[in-house]
Amino acid sequence: MRLSSKQATLLVLAVLILVSPAFFPSNYYYRVGAMVFVNAIAVVGIAILTGYAGQISLGHAGFVGIGGYACALMPLHFGVPPLLAVVLGATLSGVIAWLVGRPILRLKGYYLAVASLGFGVLVAMVLANEGQVTGGPDGIKVPDPGARAWLTGLGLELSNAQFWYVFTGLFLLAGAWLALNLNDSATGRALRALHGSEVAARTVGVDVARAKLMAFVISAVYASVAGSLLALQNRLITPDVAGYMHSIELVTMAVLGGAGSVLGAILGAALLTLLPQVLTVLQDYEHVVLGLVMMAVMIFLPAGLLPSAQRFMRGRGE
Repeated sequence: MRLSSKQATLLVLAVLILVSPAFFPSNYYYRVGAMVFVNAIAVVGIAILTGYAGQISLGHAGFVGIGGYACALMPLHFGVPPLLAVVLGATLSGVIAWLVGRPILRLKGYYLAVASLGFGVLVAMVLANEGQVTGGPDGIKVPDPGARAWLTGLGLELSNAQFWYVFTGLFLLAGAWLALNLNDSATGRALRALHGSEVAARTVGVDVARAKLMAFVISAVYASVAGSLLALQNRLITPDVAGYMHSIELVTMAVLGGAGSVLGAILGAALLTLLPQVLTVLQDYEHVVLGLVMMAVMIFLPAGLLPSAQRFMRGRGE
């Protein structure tokens, strides 16, 4: 039986998550793997907004910050269980994205990019300056979610790093499945039509404003969940996660791997998360080499790593 593209993507992702620990020499690599998964969740959201709908946001780290701080502040001030705070933080991010997206998504091109960047900067400033609530620049501690007890009850004894590898990996699989289903749906086709041409999409009956807003809200929810998982894993959250440099990193990850592909977005997140770990041996030249690698990919493989590789393989097969 031949697998569909969606099934093949999920199978490849599941196999990579399951097989990778066989090559981990220590628990530290489980933590790095979990960081890859967390970043990938946010980048899949960017892929929906940019790769599917063709809209640019340079402020999505703001939603990462909202999700992360929800897991710190809701348990502290309202007694909400940390895992429920993930859901509430995602809901709050979706509502804010709907409110913010309605005016700014009327803009196009670099006007939209700058407006979204302003939103991210505003969130980061609030988190840094409202020290009595958020802990200020030093951040705030996040309570233990107690989720490991579930696996212990099932007879699975995992270290803390191993647990977060499994937990975030499951979230990534779920996020990829939802994104792939969206791509195959009527809504996904509308978003791709919007990406190609707003005028053409409107001509065939696509509600352009509604489609843009939907993509923005969905991508914000992905970013919020990623921020919540990051906060719960690190047991600490700081305003840096909402900073504009983090937004730039997320967009770069999506473009590097191929924003039009879920697997490409995950590849970009993995590459840009792992490269700094590998390049530490270069010490002072680490950022120079990282920048050169990114420039080379953008110059010679402008569609992204995965789409370019797929195009090359198809060319070889003809």
